[in-house]
Amino acid sequence: MSDDALVSTVHRMVLEYVRSPSLRHLRDPHASYRFARELVLAMGRRETMWGKWTDTREQLARTAAYCWIPTEDLQEALNAMAGERLTITDVAQRLRAFNEEAYEPWPQDELQEGCLEIYRRERAEGTGMAAIVGAIQEFVEGRGAALQEEQRRRYRETVEANKIALQERLRSGADCKWTPLDGSPHVFCRINGRIYRLDTMVDGTVLLQRIADLKDVKGQVVGRYRRRADATKALKEVAYAAEPGW
Repeated sequence: MSDDALVSTVHRMVLEYVRSPSLRHLRDPHASYRFARELVLAMGRRETMWGKWTDTREQLARTAAYCWIPTEDLQEALNAMAGERLTITDVAQRLRAFNEEAYEPWPQDELQEGCLEIYRRERAEGTGMAAIVGAIQEFVEGRGAALQEEQRRRYRETVEANKIALQERLRSGADCKWTPLDGSPHVFCRINGRIYRLDTMVDGTVLLQRIADLKDVKGQVVGRYRRRADATKALKEVAYAAEPGW
């Protein structure tokens, strides 16, 4: 590739990257990593195993790889570009290779129908493949962000529901693992019907105490440990040993 051609290619890639109206997208570490990788590949020597793939083909196929574009139609569009004829296997395997690269997105099942709806509508209108891929890319980026927020919301709800379930289990008298209680700096667990409280000390160690009920201010010290995991390990024996005075 000549210097002028390389400059033209890099310039086009920069313009493509900064055209995003979202500062969040421009600053996203995954997006910037993909952009940096594309620049390196553009300036380096193309791998011979993908020798049929020109820069123009690569650009279109890389975006199409997560946009649910029908492979046969993509093959037809790519073969209309300069370069050796691509078989359906050439296209399918190149798309798979794109998907498997670090930080490259996979096509999301939740967005498949929406992508195909846009594809069928634009195809019927006679829109060119590059424009169709661009339209679907915008849809995926917008809906993908909404899906991620929804997934985060569901995760937070699940965490909160699990927290409440654990607290209810602890209060009901059932055995349970370490559980925080709202408004308390401690964590509690119940093993073999016995309640234990764990306090974190100023030096980072933890103090394990046996308590009669959750309202106990002070209990019987079982031991002091470096980490919670050490206290949990000790309880495997302590919780089933005889308890004089209880």
